[in-house]
Amino acid sequence: QVQLVESGGGLVQPGGSLTLSCAASGNIVTWNIWAWYRQAPGKGRELVARMPRTTYTNYTDSVKGRFTISRDNVKNMAYLQMNSLRPEDTAVYYCYLNAYGWQWGSKDFWGQGTQVTVSS
Repeated sequence: QVQLVESGGGLVQPGGSLTLSCAASGNIVTWNIWAWYRQAPGKGRELVARMPRTTYTNYTDSVKGRFTISRDNVKNMAYLQMNSLRPEDTAVYYCYLNAYGWQWGSKDFWGQGTQVTVSS
C-alpha cells in the first residue's frame, strides 16, 4: 500500500504564501494522478488542483493564477504552492494520489490532511 504524508500547513495572513508538500511511500510502480482537495468548515470536499500523468493540469476557478501544483517523480512527492492567500482559502487540505502497484493494481490514496488558516 501507499502512505501519503502532508506537511506545510499553518496560519498565514491574507496575501501571504504557503507551500504544501505530500510525500508518498510504498511500492509505487507508476503514478496516474496527483491532486489536492480541500474542505472548509461546514462544506464538502472540493478539488483544488489536479495533475494527471497524460493530460492537462487543471485548477478550480477560485485558485487559478494563485496556486500551482507540481511534482517530483524521483522523490515521489507533490507540492501545492499557494500565493495571494485569501480568508476563503481556509480549509483542511488533502493530498490525493492514484497510483499503480503490482500488489494492488490501480488505487486511490489520501493523506491525513493539513490545516491552512488565512487570517489577520
